Amino acid sequence: MKQNNALILFQEKQVRRVWHAGEWYFALQDVVQILTDSTNPTDYLKKIRKRDAELHKGWGQFVTPLSVNTEGGKQRMNCANRQSLFRIIMSIPSPKAEPFKLWLAQVAEEHVQEIENPELGFDRLKDIYKAKGYSDEWIQTRLKSIDIRKQLTDEWKNRGVNEGQEYAILTAEIAKATFGVTPSEHKTLKNLAQQNLRDHMTNLELIFTMLGEEATRTVAVRDEAQGFGENHEAAQKGGKMAGNARKSFENTENVKVVSSQNFLNQIGENTENTEG
Repeated sequence: MKQNNALILFQEKQVRRVWHAGEWYFALQDVVQILTDSTNPTDYLKKIRKRDAELHKGWGQFVTPLSVNTEGGKQRMNCANRQSLFRIIMSIPSPKAEPFKLWLAQVAEEHVQEIENPELGFDRLKDIYKAKGYSDEWIQTRLKSIDIRKQLTDEWKNRGVNEGQEYAILTAEIAKATFGVTPSEHKTLKNLAQQNLRDHMTNLELIFTMLGEEATRTVAVRDEAQGFGENHEAAQKGGKMAGNARKSFENTENVKVVSSQNFLNQIGENTENTEG
């Protein structure tokens, strides 16, 4: 299952999910925060269990701890599939409960459709970016970057690289060699906190990101890299190729590729204009 689909939106709020046992499991922390606006979703869940004896008794059947992507890397979080979420939501008094249930049903239907026609997943992602105010040109570049990223992570998986920390290290290695700054430094330059860095890259930044990752994949295939160590070397080589191309472009065009530009204001204005 494509990991770029592991983050979806409900009313402009992020819901993290993990593909497990043939279906999506949703992070309870995100769901509770959305439905209740609680600043401490974990504590709220404890109170729900105290109020609902049946839910408390069957908690282990409703909830599954899974590794979820966070800004600090993979973390174990309580997750629930669609059926279990319906049961948990029954114990949450919220005017958003019914809209959220309808949204869950729609997510399930879209998944079935995407299995039959994978292009639909990209079409829906395109619609999300469009609604946020991104340009058509940027969206096309972003979708291509997602595809390139997926090809690279598939290659890593087939070559014995472990998801999570090893993926993060290799990604940072490519980025540092490509741009001369780490992803963390890049986010600081753009004044980003929890936001996805790539969703705030310019076209040029996305293009050189793709070049670094595609060059890395090409080197890994050519060198028949196996395991983290050999793929780390491939990441250094691929990132260096992209970095040299960036420097050549900057010298020729007299412009800097790494930019402080982000889309926060643009997205915020669009959200304000569309909220009823």
